[in-house]
Amino acid sequence: MTSALEAAVGSLDLASDVRTRLTRYLALLLEHNASVNLTGARDAAAVLEHVRDSLTIAPHIREPLIDVGSGGGFPGIPLAIVLGIPVTLVEATNKKAQFLEMVARELDLHITVVADRAETAAHDPELRERFGSATARGIASAPAVMELTLPFLAIGGVAVLQRGQVDYAELTAAQDAALALGGGLLDEHGQGNRRVLIVAKRRTTPAAFPRRAGVPERRPLGWPRGTLNGNGASPAPIDA
Repeated sequence: MTSALEAAVGSLDLASDVRTRLTRYLALLLEHNASVNLTGARDAAAVLEHVRDSLTIAPHIREPLIDVGSGGGFPGIPLAIVLGIPVTLVEATNKKAQFLEMVARELDLHITVVADRAETAAHDPELRERFGSATARGIASAPAVMELTLPFLAIGGVAVLQRGQVDYAELTAAQDAALALGGGLLDEHGQGNRRVLIVAKRRTTPAAFPRRAGVPERRPLGWPRGTLNGNGASPAPIDA
């Protein structure tokens, strides 16, 4: 498996020391995946696609970065390795958080792991409105993800949200949610089932947000009660 990973990562136009760290990270990911269920990817080619996807947003990232719902580490760990910036990973599942901490130690990365739900962590004064950018991949609807990321951003920061296909109803709800959370939707781009929403933090997020654990997903901002998505369906997140 190591040789396959080396060959896969070798296809990336990156410095040799960066490729070495990425290869080691992916080896650890696949090694621990069976016991911790870190990713749906099962081989070198599949995990490499997650790396490529993570790095597509690198031009939009500002330090420090916070990655919400990190799971196995996408996109936070590849961005930490390639950009060399401080990254905070928020992961509520203890076994996954322990894996992320192990990777940070082994690869000597400037990473902090917060083993908590974003709804709780975002009310911590040490974390609230402290970050230049925020990411979240593979979780919830766009309005719910905004509620879980914008409270972490300093004014002037950006949430860079990788999505699947975003329809008109979700995009409209996301615009309304951004306004309620102190932000504004700057851009929505991409192709097919790979979209990126970029949301700017323009003013302080009201203290009531994020709401208590589970509520952002069940009752996303911007969707009327009684609609499918307003009842908590989670359209078009990116699979991890």
